[in-house]
Amino acid sequence: MGYAGYSPGANSRMPDALTYLQQVLRSLPLDAAAETLAVIDKLTRNIVSTPREEKFRKINLTNAKIKSVIGDVPNAIALLQEMGWVCEENAVVLPASIRLSHEVHVIGIIEAQDWYKTENAKEKTRLMRAAKEVDPDVALVRQQIEADKKERAAEGPVTKGSTATKRGNGTKSSLDDIAPKSSGG
Repeated sequence: MGYAGYSPGANSRMPDALTYLQQVLRSLPLDAAAETLAVIDKLTRNIVSTPREEKFRKINLTNAKIKSVIGDVPNAIALLQEMGWVCEENAVVLPASIRLSHEVHVIGIIEAQDWYKTENAKEKTRLMRAAKEVDPDVALVRQQIEADKKERAAEGPVTKGSTATKRGNGTKSSLDDIAPKSSGG
């Protein structure tokens, strides 16, 4: 049977391919994502909980708050459109035929919010490391390592192996020629 009774990939650490909705959810700018996703999450939960309520199916883009967190944020309108929203004059409307689901849309937003929290933590760590004062000796060594890497990369890959060279015929007399002579006896 193989795999000791486990299905292949059960313990795999490789993530599944992202759906297009997940890709769009992760395409928001890092600095604006938290606030934008919070508003979209609230709007989506309202629709999921009361799908027939018309007031939740229209987002007025002239509203100052909505404009700042959705209208002015790159890819936010594209995200809404991927969820089924349709652009109209100064508004985005969700047609009555579109049903948002908790399992797909709300959970997708929650997962995206978690992903952005992780990305923000990584960015904060990266900025802290970059801001630390670096010892000049360490910086010099790192620069030399990078220069060496570039030099090796410029030479190209090694395509020729080492070749044997004849050093003698292998007899004792030829070894005596290359061995240092001792002065003692």
